[in-house]
Amino acid sequence: MIRKLAIPLALCANALFATAQADQTIIGFVKIVEGEATITSAATSVAAKPGASLYLGNVLKTGKDGSLGITFKDNTVMSFGPDTEVTVDEYLYAPANGELKLVARLAKGTLHYISGVIAKLKPEAVSVKTPTGVIGVRGTRFLVKTEGE
Repeated sequence: MIRKLAIPLALCANALFATAQADQTIIGFVKIVEGEATITSAATSVAAKPGASLYLGNVLKTGKDGSLGITFKDNTVMSFGPDTEVTVDEYLYAPANGELKLVARLAKGTLHYISGVIAKLKPEAVSVKTPTGVIGVRGTRFLVKTEGE
């Protein structure tokens, strides 16, 4: 009897562990999409849709008529205007362990940023890189536009 239960329990435990690991890699979600917008990871590019999961290293792009709004797990909100490209290079959100970091790279376009928990608890851990400089976040919101390289 114990042997018959051991295998299904082991399978359930593996499935729960895999789900927990997958959830840990999700850093945020797409909230709003208008026009053309894509999410690229590794060699795969998909159309952005509300509810889509975001992962570290994703490249978020909007087309000439596109806009995109995302929310990170710490409630940081980023909105992108037309013809924008942003990559999330670093994201750590484990406040209980003091692990907090958000580094994004704006290659071109416009970005409206609203601080979440990471910037409130550890403002020096948040930065946005642009082709001409690095923005250190010390307030609650800002808007930046860059022409790209």
